[in-house]
Order: sequence, then structure tokens, then C-alpha cells
Amino acid sequence: MISLLSIDHFSLAFRDAEGHLTPVLDRIDLRIAEGKTHALVGESGSGKSVTALSVLRLLEETNDIQTSGAIHFEGRDLTQLDKRAIRAIRGNRIAMIFQEPMTALNPVYTIGDQLMEPLLLHQRLGKSEAHDRALHLLERTGIDNPQGRIDCYPHQLSGGQRQRVIIAMALACRPKLLIADEPTTALDVTIQNQILDLIQDIQEEYGMAVLLITHDLPMVRKVADTVSIMHGGRIVEQGPAAELFANPREAYTRRLLAAVPDGVQPTRPGGAKLIELIDITCAFPLKMNWSDWLRRRPRPAFKAVDKVSLSLRAGTTLGVVGESGSGKSTLALCLLGLIRYDGNVFYFPEPGTSHCLSTLRGSRFRPLRKELQIVFQDPFSSLSPRMTVEQIIAEGLEVHGLGGSKDERRLLVAQALRDVELDPALAGRFPHEFSGGQRQRIAIARAIILRPKLLILDEPTSALDMTIQKQVLELLQRLQDRYQLTYIFITHDLRTVRSLADQLAVMQRGRIVESGPAAALFANPQQEYTQRLFAAAFHRT
Repeated sequence: MISLLSIDHFSLAFRDAEGHLTPVLDRIDLRIAEGKTHALVGESGSGKSVTALSVLRLLEETNDIQTSGAIHFEGRDLTQLDKRAIRAIRGNRIAMIFQEPMTALNPVYTIGDQLMEPLLLHQRLGKSEAHDRALHLLERTGIDNPQGRIDCYPHQLSGGQRQRVIIAMALACRPKLLIADEPTTALDVTIQNQILDLIQDIQEEYGMAVLLITHDLPMVRKVADTVSIMHGGRIVEQGPAAELFANPREAYTRRLLAAVPDGVQPTRPGGAKLIELIDITCAFPLKMNWSDWLRRRPRPAFKAVDKVSLSLRAGTTLGVVGESGSGKSTLALCLLGLIRYDGNVFYFPEPGTSHCLSTLRGSRFRPLRKELQIVFQDPFSSLSPRMTVEQIIAEGLEVHGLGGSKDERRLLVAQALRDVELDPALAGRFPHEFSGGQRQRIAIARAIILRPKLLILDEPTSALDMTIQKQVLELLQRLQDRYQLTYIFITHDLRTVRSLADQLAVMQRGRIVESGPAAALFANPQQEYTQRLFAAAFHRT
């Protein structure tokens, strides 16, 4: 079979200001046949994205690099083309979908302007014709109301809509090769499947080849024809997808496959009731136009959480799942008293004692905050870049007047770091000096140093590789057993929550549509929405 793209013994190194070379890619060999999908799989830092950027020669625009080997596309060696020739290929013959659509789209230009740009540049279309083609692309990629959306700015669209716009831009010139770099990482399972189905439909329509860069192995199993496994800048194993999944030869490949969550958490009865939510409602006011003001109409509101009731027993894990915008994170903020809401939240820290958190404000709530902690999705934005790890973890102790002297607090910080399996000698470093998985461990250490009774985990593993996800999940299970912690685990990753949760609550449009023991719910979901959600997550295998 003739290869559309052929990477032959390609190596790349970055050169620093002193002229020292840092090797990143080591003798990469890769083939993609016309119309086929090849998946490039590996952990963060393995060289996947660098390989993709090397195909389009984007790295040389901003970095001092040294390369060797060849990259052939349609019979031409891309490494030997001048700047004008390679620019004629970018976005035209080879297009790329980037991982984060909000950073890939220009915030000061409308969607229509950005869609029309490659058509005006590469296809030499007139403005009116380019506008019509842009509308067709929006419609083709499943954007509702394309006439209304074409004049929107990126921030006015949802994550799934922005990703569809990126796909529309990539497909504008009908490329022969589409490079998709983690195209579904931050999306819900239902939106993920819609995006994958869209790419496959257009691939068949255009006869397009796809280079899929991902760490999502269930996705690879579903869509890829061939697979390359990367580790440390090298391809350690490659071959047909079915064969590689059935019989992986390399230990690293087997470790990646073993990291995919597939177990079911046996339902634990737990202890006494710890938290009870009754009819929690949280609404955000919407903008009014002048005619509504003049007619004295009541101000409209969006109900992010709508009459939610649930309870949680000590020592157990409640999984809260649903699509983006279903109200999961808003519900957590209500429980912590961080936003206004109607309804009641009762907290039972000890048998015979209770607090109605809904009636507590300011200084009255503060003594209880150390017992109700949260770990956010993105540890890099939730950890102060100006504070050392020791200062970050010790901050809660200082706020609540705990831990005694400075030396005693330092010992507690060291123990918290050991609890999350990090070396206490790292306490003097800053967050940017750690990997994503290490930063998430630091965020967990900051929470557990206060010995909370309830820990809310808001998408704590969604931005991590599967091997790191598995490590963090196993860590959370060990900490729960050691300190009898109670978790609320908020996620759209149903594989993860299936292996961790005792109870499950499924949210849609601010309401809980189904809840109960997690094992029973996964085995026999009753509601149509739950069935659709589970089908989107588990039909890949």
C-alpha cells in the first residue's frame, strides 16, 4: 500500500541559548496510507505533539531546532521545502485540529472571519463565495443555526461548538491529511462521540487520512486502523490496531493498556449520614432587553441546579456525572456555601450533632470549612505560582490556626507530602517545576492536611494521562481507607467513576434524573438519558 505520509528516521533536538542540544525525537519511522487513520499514542512528554508539529514544520517558527531524516508527503520531502512552499501545504493539503479550541481560535475575530481565511488565502475565493462556503462548513460539522453562529465570537460558543468550528476550519480546503491532536480530551463522552463520528464521516466523504494523537486508548481501539506507541521520543511498538490491542509485545504498551479503568467498585454501606441536600436550587439572572424592562417583565433566570436532593454516608464515594452544563460543579459550590442558593444543606459531623450550612455565613461557617474541602480540575490554575509547595500546603493550617509553631507545621506539610507519595524534600519548589500528576497530588495534599471529613473532587483526573489517572485514583482510594474520607467525585469520565463510586447521581439540566448504588445503575440504567450517557462511554470497546 502506497503511503500518503512517510516519516523516515526522523530525529529532532532543541538548541538552547548556549548551543546545547536537547534530543526530543529519536529516529521516528511512521507510515499513513491514504484514507486511513493512524493513532499516535503515549503519555505526556513522549513526543506525540512534537512529531505532529514537525510534519507541518511549525516548531522552526518559534524554536531553534536541529533535525535529521525525512518527512515525505505526496512524494515530496517536507523538510527540504522553502517557507513559501510549506505555507502552501499548511491548512491546504495538511490541516491540524489543536487540543484546546479556545486557544486555537482568535478571540477578537468572529467565527466566520476565521473560517473564511483559509478559503481566501488558499482557494482564492471571493468574499461572498467564501462566506457561503463557511456557512456550509458550519452546517456540515453540525453547528446549529449556522446563520446566527457565523457572526459569533469564540467565547460565545460551548466547548463542543468551538471544537466543531476548529474541525470546519481544518476541513475548509479539503485536505488529504488531517492531524487531530487530542481532539476530544476536554469534552463530555456524548460530545466526544459526536466529534469522532463527524471526523469519520468527513474522512469517508473526502477520502482523507487522519493522524490521531491521543492518550485515550478506548478511542484508539474504536477508530484507528494502525497504531504507533511512543515513549521517551521513540516509537516502541506499532502495527494494526486490532493486533496490537490483542497481543501487545512491549512492557510499556501492556502498562498503558492496563491503566484503562475497567473495574466496578463494590458498593460499601458506609457509616452514619454525613451530608444531606434538600431541594437545592441555584439560578443565575439573565440579561434583559429594553422592551422587557419597559413592559416590567420579571427578570429571566437560568436554573443551573433545580430542586436537587441527595444524601451521603461517611466513608463512601458519591459519583456525580453528567454532561457539561448539567450543574455538577455548581451543586458542589452550593454545598460549600460559595454561591447563593435556595434549599437546605445539613452536615452531621458527629452522631447527635448537625449544622444547617444554608443558614451559616462568614465567620460562622469558617470553623467548618476545614472539614469540607475541594480539589479542582486544573491544579496549575488552582495553585499560586508565587508560593512554594510548603506555603501552599501550609496555608490552610495558618488560616484555621492549626498546626502549632512554624516547625510543627513544616512537619505536618512533610507528612502530607508523604501521604500523597511525594518527597518532602520538594517542599521548597514552585508549582511550575512539577508535572501535571505531581501538581494534582500537591492539590490533594493541601486538602487532606486539614483532615477533612468530606473531600469534593471536581474532575480531578480529566487533564491527566491514563497511567497518571490510575496512579491518582489508587492514591485517592488509599487515602480514603487511611483517613476514612468521604468523597464527592464529579466527572464526565464514566470509566473512572465506575471504578471508584459507591453511589451515583446522574444530572441533566440541573436535575438529578437517576440515582442509586453505582454498580446497580451501571448494570441496569432506567432513564433514557442515563442509557445514552453510558452507551457513549462504553460502546467503544
